[in-house]
Amino acid sequence: MTRQAHLRSTGKAFPELSQFLLCPTPPAWLEQAPRQLDILLIDHAHCEKKAAATAFQLMFRYTDNLALQNSMSRLAREELRHYEQVLAIMKRRGISYGPLAASGYASQMRAHIRTREPERLIDSLIVGAFIEARSCERFGAMAPLLDKELNAFYTGLRASEARHFQVYLQLAQAAADGESLDDRIALFAEADRCAVTTPDAKFRFHSGASV
Repeated sequence: MTRQAHLRSTGKAFPELSQFLLCPTPPAWLEQAPRQLDILLIDHAHCEKKAAATAFQLMFRYTDNLALQNSMSRLAREELRHYEQVLAIMKRRGISYGPLAASGYASQMRAHIRTREPERLIDSLIVGAFIEARSCERFGAMAPLLDKELNAFYTGLRASEARHFQVYLQLAQAAADGESLDDRIALFAEADRCAVTTPDAKFRFHSGASV
C-alpha cells in the first residue's frame, strides 16, 4: 500500500480525519520506526502521560464547563490506561522507562494558540484534536511494519485516538458557539503538516524523520 493510499484508507475507516490531515506520515519516518522501537515505545509512554496531564489541565482551568469536565475525566482515565499498557509492553521487552526529550511537534502546534478567552480554549481543543488525529493516522501507518504484538496493539489503539479526536473537536465547536472553525482548523492543519514533514534532529512518535 502506498502512503497516499494509506491516508485514503484512514479516511475511509475514520472519515473525519481526512478533513483534518493534509498529508500522511512521511515514508522516511515509517522506515525508521521498526529500527527504533525502544525510543518509539519510551516516547509513546511519555505521550500518553502528557495526554492525561493535558486533560487534567483543561479540567482545572475550565471548572465551569461541565461537558469538558466529564469528557476530559473519561479521556484522562483512558490515556492513563494506555500509558500502563505501553509500560507493560516495555517491561516484557526489557526496555527501561526514563526521561526523554520531546520532539518539537506539540510546541509548534501550541505556538499558534491565542491567549484570550474563549479563543484560548477553542485553539487548545483544536490542537488536542490534531494530536489525536495524527496519532490515529500514525498508528495505522506503522502497525503493519511492526511485530505481531505491536501490530495488534497499535491497530487496537486507532479507534480510541479517533474517538478522542472527535471529543476534542466537538468541545471546540461547542466553545465556538456557532462561529466557524474553518480558519483555525486550516491554520493548525498546516502547522501539523509542517511539523511531520520537516526533518527532525531526533526520532520521536510525533516527529518528522530524524536526520
